[in-house]
Amino acid sequence: MRNTSRRSFIKSASTISSGLIILPGLYGFSANNKLNIAVIGVGGRGRANWGSVQNENIVAMCDVDDNRAAEGYKMFPKAKKFKDFRVMFDEMHKEIDAVIISTPDHTHFSATMIAMELGKHVYVEKPLAHNIWELRTLKKAAKYYGIVSQMGNQGHTTNGIRLMKEWYEAGVLGEVKEVHAWIGAFDFRPGHYWTKPKKFPPPKHLIPNYLDWNLWLGPAKYRDFNSAYAPKSWRGFYDFGNGQLGDWACHTLDGPFWSLDLGIPSKVEAYVPDPMTKHNFVSEQSIVTYHFGKRKTKPPVTLKWYEGGLKPDFDKLGLDKTKLSRGGMVMIGDKNTLITGGRPNDPKLAMSDSQWKEFLRNAPEKTIPRVKEEGPVDEWVHAIKNDTLPLSNFDYSARLTEMALLGCLAQRFNANFDYNSSKMKITNRSDLDAFIKEPAREGWSYGSKF
Repeated sequence: MRNTSRRSFIKSASTISSGLIILPGLYGFSANNKLNIAVIGVGGRGRANWGSVQNENIVAMCDVDDNRAAEGYKMFPKAKKFKDFRVMFDEMHKEIDAVIISTPDHTHFSATMIAMELGKHVYVEKPLAHNIWELRTLKKAAKYYGIVSQMGNQGHTTNGIRLMKEWYEAGVLGEVKEVHAWIGAFDFRPGHYWTKPKKFPPPKHLIPNYLDWNLWLGPAKYRDFNSAYAPKSWRGFYDFGNGQLGDWACHTLDGPFWSLDLGIPSKVEAYVPDPMTKHNFVSEQSIVTYHFGKRKTKPPVTLKWYEGGLKPDFDKLGLDKTKLSRGGMVMIGDKNTLITGGRPNDPKLAMSDSQWKEFLRNAPEKTIPRVKEEGPVDEWVHAIKNDTLPLSNFDYSARLTEMALLGCLAQRFNANFDYNSSKMKITNRSDLDAFIKEPAREGWSYGSKF
């Protein structure tokens, strides 16, 4: 798999942001071939992802939770079943072409690295990884092993995000120096997407007989089971997830990140009224401010993320808040302001109905190739079979996720810090550098060669 010409293609193609690159005969799959796919994480988001590849050969399924996996196991009785993906790869690596990984954030990296080391194409749910070192390592490894990678931020395959970039590049917005994005309040409930324990640390609960708790923890430090961790609400604990910002930035901030070519911020600030730092848990409200420097001819940009019910001052921004959704994003240009919901699917300009209709009649030319199915799994399968590279490959998605995770660090520690991207170092808060790369339990450490 470490073929020089193949690696060179991946490296050069991944720098192209305006469309898909086609190079005949690179991967050796024809459009009619079926891929042999392994699924890691069968329930939850896994269900949505493998639901897009039911016409391929699903040869293996791996999940630590028999209850969550039951539906998938029933639908694919011939697929071999595993609890430990390390065992799956040991036993079946010769039978697998590609892998879909839909596990909690903290186990993305180890599963993805093993797959790539074996030359398997990989699809990974967002956010791509759990810390910044993991992101950088996945990006390097994808190029080194010459595989087709994709992160599952669905909005990046839509017509909407392409319109955003085309409008900006056509000068419709003018210069953009200010971006605001927001999401609604947490809905903390037992057994819900977000669950807040009644006390910290959460007390020991009996491990359900259908869950392998040790394997669920994977690389994370061992702790007693509590139902607030699994199966659904792990995102609220920073040892496993990255809160609302980690969950939604790859949707809501994907449009401005791509359109404005933001790159990595040089400075991040957080306002957290009631920080939960000592409990390693998400705080109910916060504002994160990212500072991006000048990029060639593009001016510096300030991007603000609001969560927990906090929102921008829409009146000051000249926006009608009654027309804005619970979660959304605005790019403020000196000519026009662009508005989306929590995903970039349906962008609009802040103007009267008559002006909007006139704009649509004379909209800029569509210059970016569209994804026919508007789905990240479909785009990834197409890329493997038809010698293309998905636009949310690891070269792009690692940078998008790095921006998000820097904001998560600021939230987590209620911190303001300067960031040196080239050195991957927080320069004025050495105590936070330990979280750029987190330790892994014995038996779960990968990627040391990078």
